[in-house]
Amino acid sequence: MASNKIEEFLIDLKLSYRDIGDGMWMIEDGQRGLESVVVMLADPLVVIRVSVMPAPKENRLELFTKLLELNANDVLHGAYALEGDDIVIVDTLEYSTMDLGDFQAALEAIGLALGQHYPILSKYRTR
Repeated sequence: MASNKIEEFLIDLKLSYRDIGDGMWMIEDGQRGLESVVVMLADPLVVIRVSVMPAPKENRLELFTKLLELNANDVLHGAYALEGDDIVIVDTLEYSTMDLGDFQAALEAIGLALGQHYPILSKYRTR
């Protein structure tokens, strides 16, 4: 029996995941474009987070401008952000009102963004 609705939703969606403790789960479902997706219950919020890439030392202004443009025009749920020296994509949902459709839409939007934006962002990756 699932301990809360996040785990129930992960099971209902037939996602490959593992419990990483303290209200956190790691989704590893490459077939759906969801690799290393962390879902965290930080009541009253559910935070969905993926580390995209390290922020490069060069061309930062160009990359950050591109990320802001993608946030404004092409990211359906969540947003790209800078966390320390890493670029992440993050979305938050309210736990008490979140339903399966909300959770699924957030995950699908993140997977879609990562897949569609990979060619754009990969040119900024440090080798």
